Amino acid sequence: MAEEDLKPIAIKMRNLMAKYYKGAKLGKYTFKKIAWITSGGPVEPLISMGIIPVYPENHGAMIGARKMGAELSDTAEALGYSRDLCSYFRADVGHVVDSKSPIPGVPVLAKPGLPRPHMLMLCNNICGTVTKWYEVQARYFNVPLIFLDTPYNFDGPLDHLIDYVQEQFEEIIPQIEKATRRKWDMDKFVKTAEIAQAGIQKWSEVLHMCEHKPSPISCFDAFFFLAPIVTLRGEQIVVDFYSELIETLQDLVDRNQGIIENEKYRLVWDNLPIWYRVRKLSKTFAKYGACLVADTYTNAWADNEITADDPMRSLARGYSTIFLNRNIESKIENMCKLIKQYDANGFVMHSNRSCKPYSFGQYDIKDEVQRRMGVPGLIIEADMTDQRSYADEQIDNRIQAFMETME
Repeated sequence: MAEEDLKPIAIKMRNLMAKYYKGAKLGKYTFKKIAWITSGGPVEPLISMGIIPVYPENHGAMIGARKMGAELSDTAEALGYSRDLCSYFRADVGHVVDSKSPIPGVPVLAKPGLPRPHMLMLCNNICGTVTKWYEVQARYFNVPLIFLDTPYNFDGPLDHLIDYVQEQFEEIIPQIEKATRRKWDMDKFVKTAEIAQAGIQKWSEVLHMCEHKPSPISCFDAFFFLAPIVTLRGEQIVVDFYSELIETLQDLVDRNQGIIENEKYRLVWDNLPIWYRVRKLSKTFAKYGACLVADTYTNAWADNEITADDPMRSLARGYSTIFLNRNIESKIENMCKLIKQYDANGFVMHSNRSCKPYSFGQYDIKDEVQRRMGVPGLIIEADMTDQRSYADEQIDNRIQAFMETME
């Protein structure tokens, strides 16, 4: 099986991310500025100015994978925050208060968890919750908050909306200059944008490998390998790492090695991973010969196009039109495209208690995708980080019933 062949590159990625977090945690000793940034935020200006970006949402995924979500959410709820709020937010608040985290501390120099930020940057293209989330943390740390507002795309990316976002990009530059006490370098920014685009292209190539039958990886593996393009986009190390991953996957394709034995069904996943059940879900579907060959989540970092001739404009367009900032028809078309592209037999949708924008309209989307594509769909209800919202027996039974309809 391909799983054994992936272990060396998986270890390399763990080491890469460990080095990144250690470097961020020791940033104050190397005179580096730290910025907490939302997953849909424009990281390229920060990278070009020598700022280390840190992603609380990526940390939330790690918290979920280590099954720490319920404990840290409890801490936030004890402070008065509702359980109905995003579990990434609750886990972030809990980790700041309790100093508990899957990211270890550095003896004497730094405590566990994320490094203290010098500034926060948020972009509301993924949801509205991040606005209040970052306001809470900006007050807690008493640091500047840089806000990029991206209007929702009801009717596609209209020029006046792109103009509005581009103007904000230009207003962000003086704020970053003030925070870093450095002069903006357009040439360095363009170079960073070019490297970011190269990384996006490599990540897209990784995902396209799953078009092969049998697929060398599943979306559960892609969830793991996603980290560099999210956290280090704009750094050459991302391009180099994904180039090596592509070589590994190409070898598996050449040898006709699939990630699961006897691939029989090919499915598409929608929404964020259920981080604390990734391995279990992978094994459950594999038991039925089903491989989750594509997903809407990891593809969100594969379709952003940055052009060197007008990077500000292309960034404004790209960050305005990400998957979660589009209308329902766009989401239906995207799911249909993935089903066709990866020759899928069906799809699975995670109705995510924490992520309302991602889960909104899923039942209508499911019905319409089934009608257009003629393949069955399954909705499972859970939460990405808080394991209290996961019912093992109920979900196992729903998966079993769904797979039986495909036989």
